[in-house]
Amino acid sequence: MRVFKSRHGLTWTHVLNPGAAFSFLADASGWQRYFFSAVGLLVSTILLFSLQRGVTSRLVTASYVSIVAGALGNVIDRVRLGAVVDYLDFHWGLWHWPAFNLADVLVVGGAIFLTLSSFTFPRNEMKQAI
Repeated sequence: MRVFKSRHGLTWTHVLNPGAAFSFLADASGWQRYFFSAVGLLVSTILLFSLQRGVTSRLVTASYVSIVAGALGNVIDRVRLGAVVDYLDFHWGLWHWPAFNLADVLVVGGAIFLTLSSFTFPRNEMKQAI
């Protein structure tokens, strides 16, 4: 069911994805629902434990929180519906990106910021390096 469609840009859609990114394992026999839910809960638990112990910077904290929020959002969909609801669909001309949701944006954005944070020095180490 498409709610809004433009020739270039954004299409609101409703897709149930029982698999992972790019519908990986979508046509498996159903075990993937429990597997991906368990992975999301495990990663969230590890990151929350790391947050509780303290992290090196605000960027790392924001990255962890973003990843946890996205992972738990997808876990909630999987537990409630058996699949993740994807509703954002971007395209430009003949180029088309598979549908995704806000939780996916949070996980990917958090991973990108976490990667970027690995290239920065904490303030006290930076003073020692100079």
